[in-house]
Amino acid sequence: MTQKTNFLILGTMIFGMFSTVGAQELTITQDPRIDSLMALKKIMQTEMTLTDTYTIQLYYGTLEQAQVYLSNYSAQYDQWPAVIEYETPNYKVWAGNFYSRLEADRALMAIQKRFATAFILKPSKTRKDPK
Repeated sequence: MTQKTNFLILGTMIFGMFSTVGAQELTITQDPRIDSLMALKKIMQTEMTLTDTYTIQLYYGTLEQAQVYLSNYSAQYDQWPAVIEYETPNYKVWAGNFYSRLEADRALMAIQKRFATAFILKPSKTRKDPK
């Protein structure tokens, strides 16, 4: 057989496959519990119980100073949200939830221009974002 004949046979086979695939109908039945499980997963991700993230610590100490740091930070940076966390006996100001160390490093370089003592940490997976 020649190369031209082989190409013609191969082309006919491929055309035949595509012409029969389009004629088929696919029916998907979904368990109704999937929607509730997806909603639960979304909640757990926002509460940081499923994700392994990094954050930047700006300050630890008294509540009054933590509030000052938080207001100063919020006035200058709005792209990374910050919260005050309490771990006995100190209050801590944490900024951002970064999914990779590289992303956290980039943010730290920008933040350290105003907050020189800031550093990256990896909080426990049970951290909850207080609202």
